[in-house]
Amino acid sequence: MNNRIEINSGVMQGKPVIRGTRIPVELLLRKLAEGATAADLLDAYPRLAPEDVVAALSYAADTIAHETVLV
Repeated sequence: MNNRIEINSGVMQGKPVIRGTRIPVELLLRKLAEGATAADLLDAYPRLAPEDVVAALSYAADTIAHETVLV
């Protein structure tokens, strides 16, 4: 798994977060989907690094790639 993403049952109910923070991957993805830029996220969340935004996108892509397709 990506070393910037952490899943810990004691943090945010086990949702994937940026390691060392309580910033959920889902939050970053939703903000990006709403039109925020990576720069916007870095301004809003000073603990984030540019690599964290890329890691969130990569995590989402990897998760979707492993889903079972129902037809």
